[in-house]
Amino acid sequence: MGVGAILLWWCFNVMTVVSNKWIFQILEFKFPLTVTIIHLVVSSVGAFISISLLRLKPLIHVNSVDRAQRILPMSLVFCLNIVLGNVSLKYIPVSFMQTVKSLTPATTLILQWLVWGKVFDRKVWLSLLPVVGGILLASLTELSFNTIGFFAAFFGCLVTSTKTILAERLLHGFNFDSINTVYYMAPNAAAVLCLVAPFVEGGGVLRWIQEQESLGMPLLVLVGSGVVAFCLNFSIFYVIQSTTALTFNVAGNLKVAVAIAVSWFVFRNPISVMNGIGCTITLLGCTFYGYVSHKVSSSSTQQIQQPEEILPATKV
Repeated sequence: MGVGAILLWWCFNVMTVVSNKWIFQILEFKFPLTVTIIHLVVSSVGAFISISLLRLKPLIHVNSVDRAQRILPMSLVFCLNIVLGNVSLKYIPVSFMQTVKSLTPATTLILQWLVWGKVFDRKVWLSLLPVVGGILLASLTELSFNTIGFFAAFFGCLVTSTKTILAERLLHGFNFDSINTVYYMAPNAAAVLCLVAPFVEGGGVLRWIQEQESLGMPLLVLVGSGVVAFCLNFSIFYVIQSTTALTFNVAGNLKVAVAIAVSWFVFRNPISVMNGIGCTITLLGCTFYGYVSHKVSSSSTQQIQQPEEILPATKV
């Protein structure tokens, strides 16, 4: 079950990233807001079918007050996170985008420390050095570097971290799974983008439509990418359910490596030796960080569970 869920997760992740890049690069549909709206609408429909019709997951009920005070702010962050990811894919290769996004653990740690005053073990901080160093090397040696794409990916890390931190506060007690998250947040996020996208991309989308000889295949790719993106969310639930936290972390980093390899095979974006080394250091660093975090967390849990055995040894 665990291995099958991980392989399915990898498959949908690769398909999502590659199909989005295909839309921007091959179809030349360079409208990240519109692509995000399509994904959100398809995901909303998919979540409704999964919960209300197929009953694959029970609906977690949320009252109107909590929807306004908790779900709506999270929906805005949820929306911005997806938009920034699509914007970065528009300008930079998948390999570089995935590498920069690996900075998320570091930005999450820093924000938790700055905003909430959370204290972390020094080993956890030191374990992030390979991640930061690898991303710096990859950025300096990226042959297809683009400032807009880089900062979109970087701010995407900050938004992802913000989403994680806010979820701990705003969604405390709801115990949302990935499908219920999409069920509540995707419609709100799509509605917000529908107010903005026509003014930002409307003219360009209309010109693109007029330039197409046939809309059948492009529409199939656009809607298909939304279906795959929803399936990715669905698969995450089963991976979390059937694996340990450490396995999930390692599998997540291997997933990035698989996505980079497949995207290079499809798009053949140039990667220098030093850039490849930077990507490798980053991915290995993320795995090392996950391992150290897991060990420190396990050690802290043991100290809480067995204070009479551990506390005397730590006294000065």
